[in-house]
Amino acid sequence: MLYCSTRGGARGRTFRDVLFSGYAPDGGMFMPETIPTLSPDTLRSWRHLSYQQLMCEICSLFIPQHEIPREHLQELISEALCKFSIPETVRIVSLRDSLSILELFHGETLSFKDLAMSCTAQFLKYFLHKEKKRATILVGTSGDTGSSAIRSVFGVSDVDIVVVFPRGRIAAIQERQMTASIADNVHVFAADGTSDDIDVPLRKLFADSDLVKRHGLMSLNSVNWSRILLQLPHFLFAYLQLSALQPDADANDTLPALEVLVPTGGAGNITAGCIMKMMGVPLRLVATVNTNDIVHRTVQSGDFSMASDVVQTLAPAIDIQDPYNLERIFWLLSAGDAPMVQSLMEEFQKTHRLSLPVTLHRQVSEVLSSGSVSDEGILHTMTRCFQENDYLVCPHTAVAVCYHYNRPVTAGLDRCCIATASPAKFQEAVHRAGLTLDLPEALLALETLETRYKVLEKSDDWESKLRRHLELIGSVRQRGEKFYTSETKE
Repeated sequence: MLYCSTRGGARGRTFRDVLFSGYAPDGGMFMPETIPTLSPDTLRSWRHLSYQQLMCEICSLFIPQHEIPREHLQELISEALCKFSIPETVRIVSLRDSLSILELFHGETLSFKDLAMSCTAQFLKYFLHKEKKRATILVGTSGDTGSSAIRSVFGVSDVDIVVVFPRGRIAAIQERQMTASIADNVHVFAADGTSDDIDVPLRKLFADSDLVKRHGLMSLNSVNWSRILLQLPHFLFAYLQLSALQPDADANDTLPALEVLVPTGGAGNITAGCIMKMMGVPLRLVATVNTNDIVHRTVQSGDFSMASDVVQTLAPAIDIQDPYNLERIFWLLSAGDAPMVQSLMEEFQKTHRLSLPVTLHRQVSEVLSSGSVSDEGILHTMTRCFQENDYLVCPHTAVAVCYHYNRPVTAGLDRCCIATASPAKFQEAVHRAGLTLDLPEALLALETLETRYKVLEKSDDWESKLRRHLELIGSVRQRGEKFYTSETKE
């Protein structure tokens, strides 16, 4: 299993290569050169595997034995998931009106990001220890990625992590989970702009091959292939648990389908769903978004164009107008047409406006459905779900559940909504829905903790300021010193 760039400028890369990368050198994103398939017999034989076992099976298809032997892979995944608050790691809740919810938020930061992030961090530490090297992680976040990435490498001696979040545009708890994570290897920046604004200087830094090489610079955003890989099991687990798959069906029988509703921002999760579908799992995928509806417009009409501004909503983690993982979906559905993908994405990055070619739009709309939800719809959904089920959903999960309420399940089709975060992280939305909840002790404790972060003002040159900080980290580490007790000044 080797990897290539969606824009054609890099091929033959190993899993280790793409793990320690951000964007590909040509500005594209790494994808497997071939997509393995799962036979109906394999799917039937995996029906009773646990989530952790499924994760190991899927990872072993994309990580060769000579890179991480299977026994080590099992140990790394087990270590990554051992801190989750429920033994089974994830769980499915069945509610009224054929509503099934896959809870993915039982990790340390109460977000689905913890699943992929904790495993990716274990893979990183495995290679760094083996090679006696260090790495610097650079992450932009729209809310949950930052805190999850920080916790996954918190206090790790051979890794520094630099996280940039949009100041005033995320939930207070999301911000506090980052700024109160004080360790010598954690560097947090609050930027006076949107998450899309943050992506611009980060792309430029990752495009500097000398900087990347000197500092072992890498991403833990869903730009990183490992993040996508580790989201594949979400869809497989849901399918095996909820579809009407029969263990003793005839080999020629058509496999039953499962419809999965996915809250979508940067489109990493829905990309994983598309890959799983191409691997042979009969999924019907629905990308659900808030008022920032570029993914919805792309699916419905081929209008892949940014709005003039990112709208601040009650579901901040998906307040995104540059869903960068759609590049992977375009590559996947066009049978790896790298020249076309490169042309499209370079035009989009230049003009922020694009109309998909007719054939590509048809391919996208055949694989994906979509829906868009307003803040009013989010609040109404949270209230209705609680009143009918005594079950509280976060505002991002409500984006998917709202689609469920507005479009009844087709007869004979099973459906699943992805729950991406705990409602405990979004008190404002809960209160605006007229509901209450008791905060977990860990979240209450955040209010008493010291915080540490730097501000990127709107007038600052963010790229230069982040570059100087990366250089400073490198020089301090080269001298073998602690960063925050060093006399070195920026």
